[in-house]
Amino acid sequence: MRADGSSCAAIRCLQYDRAVTDELGRQIATYERYLETERRASPRTLETYSRDLRALREFAREKKMPLDARRLDLLALRAYLASLFDGNEAPTIARKISSLRSFYRFLVRRGLAQANPAAALRSPKIRRKLPKFLTVDDAFHVVEAPSEGSHGDEPLRLRDRAMLELLYSAGLRVSELVGLSLDRVDLVERRARVMGKGEKERIVPFGPPCGAALDAYLAVRPRLRHPRTGVQDPAALFLGRHGTRLTARQVQSLVRHWGALGAGRGDLHPHALRHTCATHLLDAGADLRGIQELLGHASLSTTQRYTHVSIDHLQEVYDGAHPLARAPRKPRA
Repeated sequence: MRADGSSCAAIRCLQYDRAVTDELGRQIATYERYLETERRASPRTLETYSRDLRALREFAREKKMPLDARRLDLLALRAYLASLFDGNEAPTIARKISSLRSFYRFLVRRGLAQANPAAALRSPKIRRKLPKFLTVDDAFHVVEAPSEGSHGDEPLRLRDRAMLELLYSAGLRVSELVGLSLDRVDLVERRARVMGKGEKERIVPFGPPCGAALDAYLAVRPRLRHPRTGVQDPAALFLGRHGTRLTARQVQSLVRHWGALGAGRGDLHPHALRHTCATHLLDAGADLRGIQELLGHASLSTTQRYTHVSIDHLQEVYDGAHPLARAPRKPRA
């Protein structure tokens, strides 16, 4: 089992498998095992799909519907989705529809069902929000915030500076950051081997400031260990105060903390630093394909979202600086 939490997800699935006594529950458990062992889905993906499908099972149970995916028709699935509209937004409902489609496709492929009623479900329209990002100055202020003043223990401040540098310099996802191990970082070549979505590994470069921050942090990393036992995770790159691997939730909290101190952005999250990295590279003339490889996007269309951000930024600069964009002068009398 992987050390990123998937073992816990698998244990939950096995416990669920033993607990269910109806056909739908067993079908869901079979699908969960497929996601875990064959698709090698991330713990978060596995948990999301499981939660969506178990919610369908609970709805069917409450409405006295057949607890068997083969006997739930399109009307039953629509009734389930209709029950969600009061407390869920369009993106959440679209995700649940995607979960149902994927589940039924699996059943049909494995010969466990003959039809896929979920294929006829229509997803709600979703307005795609443009990624939020920081200005260059604000990004610098956030990254440098742990080094200014005395905001805590030196090892923790150096760790946070290195963490912020890596998020911004290499455009990592938070899951990729917390999953990094010491042997995956090459300070000489200034590269890191990260494990992205779908267990796809890629090599990402980082700049000299990030390399210097990592070097400074690694010099004090041995001091981060359990105060009583002295135990420390020997593999994890980023450690908590007690020597254990940092979690994604801890990183999110730290980014909000330094975002508030550095740029007055208490709502800052790690993914915003990833967007910021891509946007600044694009503004500086980087090739879109290169940015796609850096970020580990499977589709170029995902990376192209940043072109809209840059065009909006260019429009603002144009409106503020170009003579033809200024307000028209009043005609002479």
